[in-house]
Amino acid sequence: MVHQPGASDATGRVEVLGFPVDPIPLEAAVWRLSSALAAGGERLRVVTLNPEMLMAGLADPGLGKALRSADLVVPDGIGIVWTLRRQGRCQQRRVTGVDLVETLLTQEQTRPLRLFLLGGEPGVGVAAAAKIEQRWPGITVAGVVHGFFPPEEDAKIVNKINQARTDLLLVGMGVPRQERWLHQYWPDLTVTVGIGVGGLLDLWAGRSKRAPALLRRSGLEWAYRVWREPARWQRLRVLPVFIRMVRAEQPDKKKDW
Repeated sequence: MVHQPGASDATGRVEVLGFPVDPIPLEAAVWRLSSALAAGGERLRVVTLNPEMLMAGLADPGLGKALRSADLVVPDGIGIVWTLRRQGRCQQRRVTGVDLVETLLTQEQTRPLRLFLLGGEPGVGVAAAAKIEQRWPGITVAGVVHGFFPPEEDAKIVNKINQARTDLLLVGMGVPRQERWLHQYWPDLTVTVGIGVGGLLDLWAGRSKRAPALLRRSGLEWAYRVWREPARWQRLRVLPVFIRMVRAEQPDKKKDW
């Protein structure tokens, strides 16, 4: 089905350059994940969408398919939020992967939750697990596997995740690998919720730092990350193209930042 740009379907989902986005606040996203974990019925594969990921999805059919078929797509990047505001959703704010996962863990620590960490360099997941168990003592880290494994080990890792009776799977292998991996093996996994979390494991392990709260509230977290990691600048070169494409698709929309 082809949607008019900015038009929502029966679920409230909208499209940005042909990719689905769920224009909901953080609290609603956490509620949906928590409800799925409590009921054990609905399974949710989650994407935290930003413009770089979207543009990569336009160029990479495999990634594009993974993004379009996700069960929940939250607006992580400020560019996605800007587009939603141009569509008339003026109150939309970022729903970052960090905030989504950490708020969920805070809420879920009062009941049994089995968490599996997949990704990062060797040792990162173990350090992240120690941080999780210290910060959220009610959460059980059921397993850890680093992200440096060959494709022939995929089936073995899927089996390990399932045998750990995992409820929540966090995959931190970077874009596009984490989204493609989750999409490919979702039918074989028995987890309730799976989320691609990028560098979150590095953050928990103390390998990286998040931008100060003031910069995050101002939508300038991207600038802080570029300042700390100049190599990221290459990834941001797609942003002017993204902006031009959005404006071309919605030429009558005058709302801006």
